[in-house]
Amino acid sequence: MATDHIRYDVLARDALRGVLRKVLTDAAAHGLPGEHHFFITFVSKADGVKISPRLLAQYPEEMTIILQHQFWDLTVLEDRFEVGLSFGGIPERLIVPFSAIKSFLDPSVKFGLQFDTSDVAEVAPETLPAAPAPSAVAVPAPATDAADSTEEPAPSQGGAEVVRLDRFRKK
Repeated sequence: MATDHIRYDVLARDALRGVLRKVLTDAAAHGLPGEHHFFITFVSKADGVKISPRLLAQYPEEMTIILQHQFWDLTVLEDRFEVGLSFGGIPERLIVPFSAIKSFLDPSVKFGLQFDTSDVAEVAPETLPAAPAPSAVAVPAPATDAADSTEEPAPSQGGAEVVRLDRFRKK
């Protein structure tokens, strides 16, 4: 088998992360159009991830956030994005490098991206205190495997809803 000196796999992965960067940049500048909303799953302990100790204890391996109606201060840089969300009524500021993202899903148009994070260095992430911010609620996906659960989670306070990701998977 021939050796891939060009590394097409890396080029394709970086191009797809560029799609994610562009979509988030547009959302930061103009908000989310129509019914679009995003599920973003990332490695909690990846190098460069900054979350509070409370969230890290709750989601030690990976975390899924939902960007829909109630998020603030979305900032997109070349290598990461930063966003304010509220978890259980407590405002938090998350910093997530694009290299830590495992998946991106926009269920409104059935579009998703899956990333291989096997090369992501897992380190003790830098933790941030809860950030003061406007009152809003965003709900992370449950830490347990949603496929194992047959019960629909109850809606959380503030009108946000925990959504099982398997609802969007092809059966």
